[in-house]
Amino acid sequence: MNFLFYFFILISFLVAGWRQLSWIPVEGIKAPLTALTATIITTAGDAVSLAIGLIGVMALFLGLMKVAEEGGLLKLAARGIRPLLIRLFPEVPAEHPAMGAMVMNLSANLLGLGNAATPFGIKAMQELDTLNPEPGVATDAMALFLAINTSSVTLLPTGVIALRAAAGSTNAAGILPTTLCATIFSTAVAIFSAKLLARWGRRKNPLKAAAEIPVKTHQKNGENDFSWRQTLTVIIGFCGLIILMVVYGQALSGWIVPGLMVTLLSFGIWRKVPVYEAFVNGAKEGFQVAIKIIPYLVAIMVAIGMLRGSGVMDLLGSAIGPYTAAWGLPVDALPMAILRPLSGSGAYGILAATINNPAIGPDSYTGYLVSTLQGSTETTFYVMAVYYGAVQVKRVRHTLAAGLLADLAGVIGAIVACKIFLQ
Repeated sequence: MNFLFYFFILISFLVAGWRQLSWIPVEGIKAPLTALTATIITTAGDAVSLAIGLIGVMALFLGLMKVAEEGGLLKLAARGIRPLLIRLFPEVPAEHPAMGAMVMNLSANLLGLGNAATPFGIKAMQELDTLNPEPGVATDAMALFLAINTSSVTLLPTGVIALRAAAGSTNAAGILPTTLCATIFSTAVAIFSAKLLARWGRRKNPLKAAAEIPVKTHQKNGENDFSWRQTLTVIIGFCGLIILMVVYGQALSGWIVPGLMVTLLSFGIWRKVPVYEAFVNGAKEGFQVAIKIIPYLVAIMVAIGMLRGSGVMDLLGSAIGPYTAAWGLPVDALPMAILRPLSGSGAYGILAATINNPAIGPDSYTGYLVSTLQGSTETTFYVMAVYYGAVQVKRVRHTLAAGLLADLAGVIGAIVACKIFLQ
């Protein structure tokens, strides 16, 4: 991250400086370096505003999660899908709180609840850090978990569907199958690349790799011997959930968040948990975490904002756009593919501008493609800044490479899915 942070800032300064030298003053338009300076100041403030805005939602969902944790729901949920998670995360004990937190995070992502997924993901990262033998260095489990979050398996991209409906789409939920195909492919690549890069990293640097240091798992004999029947049951249930969300997803979207709150609090009451006290204790953690991640958000958002404000993104798009168009990625959709891993708000803005463009529209191939790209992957650098910032991890190891490979797979999957379903 040190080199990447410096490179983003350096290339942005050089490009803006080069444009400044050939700048011809135009009334009402800022000079390149003046515009870059304004971008730096604005994005730094936006980062703090974003973190402050997260305080409320993080306090809410971490409070609910505390109720679920004290009632034992997280352990029950972890047992339900541990035949899969135990194979993905063999270094994490099956009954460890990290398992339950990861279940909640992945479930929130599946339902398109990005605001809920973030607090659960931070909680999972904090629990994974309790197993970290080398603080400050990402473990294999952390890297894999973050790569899966980058690929962001999503059954119901509610925000994108709402934006498409507002843009006048005749089939706002038509992106459900394309998004599902793209996100499944990107997640498969995320898992494969994270596992492969973890092995390669251990061979290249065995003395420093955190995964080389044994971790006590406190597992009983035979705890990892789960039957394939359990795994098959989980897979069938997951497939059933996919069908349910594809068929009834738009109708169910409004029920998800309030239904989740009522379910978790009702479970707490049933298990005789003091729900109010538990909720308040969890909410306090959300407040503290939101404040802790501010420096990390400022750093990454300023660097990415400089890339946009300096014109680097425009130059990159004009240089490779004609080539990507031949492979199914039109010039109008290229900015979305480039910006999606870098800036969630920026990508959302591009999506809105694209599908509201009368020359494109939400139901064209380009409209479907940018909608699928927005719903099928997550903002890699934002997720890294927030999740690793919460546990003070500075050496991310192979996390960034796995995340970017998942992003690339998401773009490829979106192109293929749109070509298949729009024929």
